[in-house]
Amino acid sequence: MGPSAMRVAGLEARLEGLGHQVTDGGNIQVDVAETLAFGNPNARYLKQIAETCTRTADAVVKTLEDKMTPLVLGGDHSLAVGSVSGVAEFYRRQSQRIGVIWIDAHSDINTPDTSPSGNVHGMPLAALLGSEPAELARIGTTSPKVLPAHTVLVGIRNLDEREKVAVRDSGVHVFTMKDIDRQGIASIVEQAVQLAGAGTAGIHVSFDIDVCDPLIAPGVGTPVKGGLDYREAHMVMEIVADSGLITSLDLVEVNPTLDVRNTTAQLATELTLSALGMKIL
Repeated sequence: MGPSAMRVAGLEARLEGLGHQVTDGGNIQVDVAETLAFGNPNARYLKQIAETCTRTADAVVKTLEDKMTPLVLGGDHSLAVGSVSGVAEFYRRQSQRIGVIWIDAHSDINTPDTSPSGNVHGMPLAALLGSEPAELARIGTTSPKVLPAHTVLVGIRNLDEREKVAVRDSGVHVFTMKDIDRQGIASIVEQAVQLAGAGTAGIHVSFDIDVCDPLIAPGVGTPVKGGLDYREAHMVMEIVADSGLITSLDLVEVNPTLDVRNTTAQLATELTLSALGMKIL
């Protein structure tokens, strides 16, 4: 439903208005969770999510081979295993690595052993950086998909206790909301671009809309007070766009069942436009 809401918000026409040639590849096949047993309670629907992410990775590789920029819409953040795996595989074939800027209220670095909820959307970055959950980590031909030195988290403000330890041990670069409050969003994003872009083919941006404050993005599954405001969120996308390093983009966690008059999908659409070249002047 998230991608549909962004389509309703006019994403394709508005991207074309910026001068882009846009091809809507349709929806990746996703099994209907309500019709299935969830399996392992520590990683619910993991088998089905892995199958969906594999299909997503294949679609992303094909998109890059066609010399287009993959824009992956969701849905929850577990889909990033598919998108990042696809981008990493494409550049691996050219003996290059990618950087990732993970913009999120959460680190998504739990594993089935540490997750208090069993929600796989809290595990994608762990799979991209390491070996768990194994069903996700082994998508594609290599693991890890991205190195900690090339991975930057921005906007973090809600971590489980065991997850805090995992983040510290992971070696990734982390900018919390406290860092943003102290230094300002522009400085943080400029640092993030430098870190993720150094020595890489480019940067995959994975933007979870719950990084924004619930006042401007109510339609998310795990809202946390104290997030980015409207201009800060756009500043993130504008600075990354100005870098010229974006290889690909996720815009995730749009949940129309929790939204108010499609407000969150509208915001997600506007942020996508900023990431792909919309300017004030």
